[in-house]
Amino acid sequence: MSTQNTAPAPASTSSATEGNGSAAGPGRIQQIRRYLMCRPEHFTVSYTINPWMEPANPTDTALAVRQWQALYDTYLALGHEVHLIDPIEGLPDMVYTANGGFVIDNIAYGAKFRFQERVPEGPAFMDWFRANGFEVAEPAEVNEGEGDFLLVGDTILAGTGFRSTGDSHRELADVFGKEVVSLTLVDPRFYHLDTAISVLDPVQGPGGVEKANIAYLEHAFDERSQAILAERYPDAIRVADADGAVFGLNSSSDGLNVIISPRAKGFEAQLRERGYNPVLVDLSELLLGGGGIKCCTLELRR
Repeated sequence: MSTQNTAPAPASTSSATEGNGSAAGPGRIQQIRRYLMCRPEHFTVSYTINPWMEPANPTDTALAVRQWQALYDTYLALGHEVHLIDPIEGLPDMVYTANGGFVIDNIAYGAKFRFQERVPEGPAFMDWFRANGFEVAEPAEVNEGEGDFLLVGDTILAGTGFRSTGDSHRELADVFGKEVVSLTLVDPRFYHLDTAISVLDPVQGPGGVEKANIAYLEHAFDERSQAILAERYPDAIRVADADGAVFGLNSSSDGLNVIISPRAKGFEAQLRERGYNPVLVDLSELLLGGGGIKCCTLELRR
């Protein structure tokens, strides 16, 4: 599938560095980011650990690689830096690098997966972090990295209900010394936090926006969590169920360009209204494994 960029990348991005933003659009500032990805050379669906996975349905590994390549190329075209971890045969879900850890200020809090099929990924990602100069905090508690942990300004939103445990939220606070806000997911289709919340502004404060904003799918959360989100983010984009159901919120934003599924038409229009630039990338084949754009993208915050 081809990548559709709805607007050209700002010309200045190719020489920018992380944390330096280039203004484009009404009040939106592009922040050059650093990501970790994994080519889906061994992608298939051979087991079921989420409602999206149906081993009886055929998967096309070559198509998955082409779609993944379109996302990789899009990041490079927008001026971002992309690092790669080698895929490991027998670990088909390794393409979903967001689950491999959570990184702030060069500290990588490692993942400890709930399901046995993914357990070996945890050490593989921690080995990569160490080899690439990150300080690794080994987890004692079950957690699935940036799949369930999202940095919004100076606050970490942390998901629980299906994968990461509440105990991991306490461990997370100890590792990073930041406020951790626990949110409970209740719809098994949205089993990771990054399937129900999109962080629209990666930098808050100097060089970024005054207050980082989010988009979210209200009914993916219990009532307590809905109340927390409404109070903390009164200006958030509330996305319709139809857009959530196509993993529209499993997106990646640099503060200006928001990489989303082309099927999330309502979310696309909402982003335009707020001055963001939607960039459409189709990862339909990888959705067969229960993952989308953000699942394939782990942010490396040095």
